[in-house]
Amino acid sequence: MKALFREEGASLRIELLEDPDVVGFIDEHAAVLDSGFEQVEMSDRMRSRLQESDWIFSGMKTFHELNEAFPSLLDESGHKKPFERFLNDVQSIDETYNRNYLRAEYNFAGASAEMAARWEEFTKDEDDYYLQYRTAGDDHVRPEHAALHGVTRPMNDHFWDTYYPPNGWNCRCTVVQVLKDKFPATDHAEAMQRGRQALAKDKKGMFAFNPGKQGKTFPDYNPYTISKCRTCTRKLSLAKDIPENQLCEGCLTVRSEVKSETIVIDEAKRIIPHIDEYISHESGMVMQSPRHGKGELSENLDLAKRVSTLLGKKVYLLPRIDSDTEDQIRERAEYMPSGVFPRKNPDFYIDGFEDFFEGKSLLNFEGGDNKRQKQCIENHYKAAKEQAINMVFDVPTNISRDCLDKTIRNILSRTSKERTIIVFYNGEGLVYKK
Repeated sequence: MKALFREEGASLRIELLEDPDVVGFIDEHAAVLDSGFEQVEMSDRMRSRLQESDWIFSGMKTFHELNEAFPSLLDESGHKKPFERFLNDVQSIDETYNRNYLRAEYNFAGASAEMAARWEEFTKDEDDYYLQYRTAGDDHVRPEHAALHGVTRPMNDHFWDTYYPPNGWNCRCTVVQVLKDKFPATDHAEAMQRGRQALAKDKKGMFAFNPGKQGKTFPDYNPYTISKCRTCTRKLSLAKDIPENQLCEGCLTVRSEVKSETIVIDEAKRIIPHIDEYISHESGMVMQSPRHGKGELSENLDLAKRVSTLLGKKVYLLPRIDSDTEDQIRERAEYMPSGVFPRKNPDFYIDGFEDFFEGKSLLNFEGGDNKRQKQCIENHYKAAKEQAINMVFDVPTNISRDCLDKTIRNILSRTSKERTIIVFYNGEGLVYKK
């Protein structure tokens, strides 16, 4: 509130969110939310994403609190109050935001993190089990949430995009893996109908998100943002076109702060060990690991250059494990991307992405009918996904553009993971995203 008291003018400046005192307050609020999942086991990458979500949420909440307290700066005559009187007058606002609201927000962040960690575990053997929605099973279960109890669907079903817990403030519901031969899948239409019934009171759609798939403790659309935040990209390309809505300006400021203060400035350093040893090629946009296998260098270097030109981002050629001997695996493992099992060989990391890329050339395909074209793409996809989440494909023109589009879109519709497939086809760069 000291930073707010120093403000002059008729309206709250968005730039106040950059004041060191305000940033420090946001840090403290976010740390409280982070502490709710300190003991939850999850990957470092997931934890980082959830902490980022907490910081953005805390920043937007702080903006609202300051905005609500701003009118209390002036007395009945329009003169600035003494600091002690101002501080006394905003105590009720502080109580509302940092005691009453914070309790429910702390519980929600913890529940989201718990379910995000579960989602990570589920991805390890998603083909072997169904997922089943379960309530706490006691007298405190909300009737609307009870409607979802027992719903059983495959992990890659779109049902889980919207109806994965937590589905409300202080929601205690969970999801578990169940054996396919013991629990038959619920009809998809029935599951969606029960989901709509469960969230019938959520008129604005705040709770229709999956913290594990999105890597967020709070959805983009929450009490401190606007509805279009649900469809914003990381760069807020939609919301920035609404200049009259000050919340969008606040969100831009908060997110610029979190990129510079909370997230490691060079994303690659967090993900790739020994990045300082990477060798820069001509453009400076392609970096080669000192342990990159020579056999693949020419093909991967060509793909890396095309990707960096297409996206305008740095592309890192990763080291390759060419032997299964334990000594060589141990020696080269320290050069592998963090969290990647050393027997796997992703080819690239692209600046700004959350996961790695595998490159595949389909240029040896000799041609054939639509069925053979589709099978060629599917085979290369299956081989690529053994190495990385995302892919870069070099596709010949004897595969039709229509077959290419349909096959890749079908592939993406089947996966439960966020995935990007970059395709170079007939001189054009195409980007497909899940």
